[in-house]
Amino acid sequence: MNYRHSYHAGNFADVFKHALLALMLDYLKRKEGGFRYIDTHAGPGLIDLAGDEASRTGEWRDGIGRLTQADLDARLQDLLAPYFAGLGGKPADEKSFIYAGSPCLAQNLLRPQDRLTLCELHPEDARRLERNIGRDNRVRLLQENGYRALKGLLPPPERRGLVLIDPPFESRDEFEAMEQALVTAWKKWPTGIYALWYPVKEIRPVAQFIERLAARNIPRILRLEIAVDMIRTDGPLAATGLVIVNPPYLLAEAARDLLPFLARVLARGPGGSFLVSEVTGERPA
Repeated sequence: MNYRHSYHAGNFADVFKHALLALMLDYLKRKEGGFRYIDTHAGPGLIDLAGDEASRTGEWRDGIGRLTQADLDARLQDLLAPYFAGLGGKPADEKSFIYAGSPCLAQNLLRPQDRLTLCELHPEDARRLERNIGRDNRVRLLQENGYRALKGLLPPPERRGLVLIDPPFESRDEFEAMEQALVTAWKKWPTGIYALWYPVKEIRPVAQFIERLAARNIPRILRLEIAVDMIRTDGPLAATGLVIVNPPYLLAEAARDLLPFLARVLARGPGGSFLVSEVTGERPA
């Protein structure tokens, strides 16, 4: 599949991914010292939901469009507050909303002492990202392959931080590439937080990916998923997930409250469901 950010901005997968990303950044901010956020496949940063690319699919209507109309209890308001802050506020009129992708969402949330490194290889998206980020001495932009760039970026000087690996899944071996990038990065920076996003088009490749990660002897891995419809190989994307290494304290608890709500509110059919699970495997004696 091809998952260029602009065409799918604000859809159910973005809501899921960005709400959890915002929570993790919020947790990192609870300590005074600065941290580093690294985005390996940043995209253009800001996407006009009324623009040509997002309008071709209209996927945001079943994502951020639904969320803006949902009733939130006090717990959900707290859990979604960082996400809405990263978007620049809860949109009142989603039809003319400029959606903040992961780099601009992080830029909106990070403090003066925090730093961002954003990688985007696609020339057009890299130019748009540079314009959308603007002048910000906290941010370093790299027009490079994110997997290759990551090797030279770790460990960061701040020693705390989060790496988002969010590729477009244009390659058939993307799961293998993500796995290798994670293992290489984790060996260099075992205390960092890593969030790996993936679409679920077929059950078997995801299951094999999780099994391989479980065998890698990485101690703390959390698997989060939601489905908004039945998964069909030849149908539109209906399920998505994040694998998180070194998840922040309380993230699993927050996900158990947030994901059932998202699966219900964003459901397009009877297949709405969620998963919160630790990834475990055989550990050598």
